Amino acid sequence: MKYQEIIPIKQLQPYVQYFWIIEDMSNNIGVHNYKIIPDGVPTLIYQDIPNHLTEQSSTHKSPLYVYGQFTKYTNQVIDGPYRIIGVYLKSTALKALFNIDASEFKNKNIALEDLVSSSVLEQLLNAITVEEKVEILSTFLLSRVTAIKYSNQKAVYASDLLKQGKELKEVQLEMNISERSLERIFKEHIGMSPKFFSRIMRFQSSLNLYRNNAFENLTDLTYQSNYFDQSHLIREFKEFTGVSPKNFLHKAEEQLINYPKIKE
Repeated sequence: MKYQEIIPIKQLQPYVQYFWIIEDMSNNIGVHNYKIIPDGVPTLIYQDIPNHLTEQSSTHKSPLYVYGQFTKYTNQVIDGPYRIIGVYLKSTALKALFNIDASEFKNKNIALEDLVSSSVLEQLLNAITVEEKVEILSTFLLSRVTAIKYSNQKAVYASDLLKQGKELKEVQLEMNISERSLERIFKEHIGMSPKFFSRIMRFQSSLNLYRNNAFENLTDLTYQSNYFDQSHLIREFKEFTGVSPKNFLHKAEEQLINYPKIKE
């Protein structure tokens, strides 16, 4: 697999973390099973060479779609050559880009053509190089930001506090808002409850420790990640990856983060 990242233009950086491209054009690639792990971040996906890719969560045929906030892992099977271009958004970007509550995207893939009227798919199909396709996606997203001009600063601040490991009560106190108001902000801008978002952030923190081998044993990983006990950590791993921590360590190959290939 070949993997690369492209930094977005400055105007898009409040909404887009980066563009990523994964591809393998070899004819003898065979069948590979991937898992998509919840990370609290939506993504705009363009399956540039889509014929050999099956998405468990897809209910549409479009190669261009928004992958919303997922609360559980999903499976993806690739059989043959492929190229996928992803726009890794910010956690709070969906409302700002599409003027639709992010909760409408929860656990869904939605074809872009069902969200907005745009010629972007036709432009992508006619473009030759990856660079041209990234530029087309950039121009489209910039047009959305310019047209909507929606402020999501409260959501950005609240999500940043939870990413830092703050408790929900601490976030409410720091922002001087009620529990109900915090719930509304998260439903509208992020697509899930602040409690569940906090769960995903804690799991991702433990996963980063795991990836960097920054722990001595499962007990140490449990303590560093603020889980109650090992069984709690193992349950979260299985819910969000489909495998135990031990199996993830020995069987998962991650070139694109949160998109591991699981060896049989």
